[in-house]
Amino acid sequence: MNEDQQLSPQISTVPIDSLAGENKSVDELIAPPSITITANYIQMGDTFARTFFIATYPRFLTTGWFSPIINIDISFDASIYIHPQDTGQILKKLRDKLAKLQAQAMEDQAKGKVRDPIIETAIGDIEMLRDKLQQGTDRFFQIGVYITVYAKTQQELNEIEKQLKGMTESQMIYIKPATFRMKEGFNSTLPFNKDELGVLTSLDTEPISSMFPFVSYNLTRDKGIMYGINLHNNSLIIFDRFSLENANSVVFAKSGAGKSYTIKLELLRSLMFGVDEFIIDPENEFKYLCDTVGGTSVKISIASSNHINPFDLPSPRPDESFADVLRSHITVLTGLIRLMLGDLTPQEEAIIDEALTQTYAIRDITYNTKDTTNMAPPMMQDFQSVLEGMTGTESLVVRVRKYTSGTFAGFLNNPTNVLLDNQFIVFSVRDMEEELRPIAMYLVLNFIWTQVRTSLKKRILVVDEAWTLMRHEAGAAFLFGIAKRARKYYLGLTTISQDVPDMLSSTYGKPIITNSSMQILLRQSPASIDLIQQVFNLTDSEKFFLLEAKVGHGLFFVGTGHVAIRVLASYAEDQVITSDPRQLLEIEQAKKDLAGAQ
Repeated sequence: MNEDQQLSPQISTVPIDSLAGENKSVDELIAPPSITITANYIQMGDTFARTFFIATYPRFLTTGWFSPIINIDISFDASIYIHPQDTGQILKKLRDKLAKLQAQAMEDQAKGKVRDPIIETAIGDIEMLRDKLQQGTDRFFQIGVYITVYAKTQQELNEIEKQLKGMTESQMIYIKPATFRMKEGFNSTLPFNKDELGVLTSLDTEPISSMFPFVSYNLTRDKGIMYGINLHNNSLIIFDRFSLENANSVVFAKSGAGKSYTIKLELLRSLMFGVDEFIIDPENEFKYLCDTVGGTSVKISIASSNHINPFDLPSPRPDESFADVLRSHITVLTGLIRLMLGDLTPQEEAIIDEALTQTYAIRDITYNTKDTTNMAPPMMQDFQSVLEGMTGTESLVVRVRKYTSGTFAGFLNNPTNVLLDNQFIVFSVRDMEEELRPIAMYLVLNFIWTQVRTSLKKRILVVDEAWTLMRHEAGAAFLFGIAKRARKYYLGLTTISQDVPDMLSSTYGKPIITNSSMQILLRQSPASIDLIQQVFNLTDSEKFFLLEAKVGHGLFFVGTGHVAIRVLASYAEDQVITSDPRQLLEIEQAKKDLAGAQ
């Protein structure tokens, strides 16, 4: 370490107005209109600054004690000056100090005074430090730590001072303003390597090292995709969700806060890494992105030509038997039928379980079947026929008939003609009747899940407006089951919801959150913010931040850490993923103008 070495990390800078101007020097461009220096602050134009120095340290410093100051959400500059001292001179001074303390202790003992623990502690500390210095395992330094904070008003400066003192004094570290020396203090925190303040404290290597490295809330990794900008320190948030214990995520935000925009940006960037992506889209928001990237758009409605047969069976994996697959699928179908028919009595559930088993049996599919490759799966009409042949099923038959020959015929009673042979597939349920939308979402989820289980591949499954499904116990239970098991199949489940109370009022709402290693909270409504604060253990400042956050701003949680995020897209990405109606109209008009010009 060189003599008078300075370590001066610049945490942030004072905002500078536009550099517009002609025939002006650099000094004129960056200089404030006026500077006022007082005993307690410096005013530069409309900005107030106050410099503090650390005056007193405790006997012991914990590792990372400087971290809360580094991560405080204010504009400030901090400089740390470390001046190495000559070891020989320090040993001489320690020897003289030790002699004085020992003499004082001997004098007190001769006078019969009670021993002074302060003197004994000081003697022990000096002897231990002398040993370390003599052995070359430690060095001695003079250190000065200065912090200049910036605010718009004097009152705000005073509030920041209280906040800083509260953070440091809880650790028995005391800071003081550089009263009557504000100019020297301000200059000392500029990146000029000039310690004009010169308020130094003698420390050895160990306590100095306790403030390094600077621990900042940082979610940057060496691989992954960029999610946005870290508002704490303007670093990039680059992360690979598949590097976590599970790849699930949840996104909560009010309408218009940018949740779909955020997820579409993630999906667009993940495509470059070969990730297969499935989206259940209740509002047709992903259609343009799907067309742009050459994906497949599957429309699910009563009148649609796209059909999914809920009785399709997944192929068994090498480590599981067909009997287990069939039992699991019958359980899933029971949940679907519960959504279709409404509340069921225990007797009706038992009948449905037996009827489903017989429905597969009429196609020679039983628990003892070895190979179903060339066997056509049954359909809803077969299930109805089995029910009609059982006793006590009149009510069930009447309700099922609506889906086979009634108003909703054709929706669930056709062979599957949808293929999952594209990297980007969107299932649109916008045109589905409101009462059938949860059934359609459940059906698509089951269809995707049967495909996911057949082979291991990195995939993302997005369920937009998940509260629609979470209002029904069967749907919530199925979604929770996917969240728990997705990790085993290299699947990342993304659950999006704007109706937070409906989502969390379900028995499975909070378990889905706890089974998601990544969470994104954007702007929230006042009606749901208290519930959000309770579930995510937010501080009051984080709560108010979410209430007032701009579009695309929020909190990004990964594991035990979280940061404030600003979602940022390039111009080309923005043109593809935007959901702003005004911007969409402008894009459509630009296309028409281009077509007319050609």
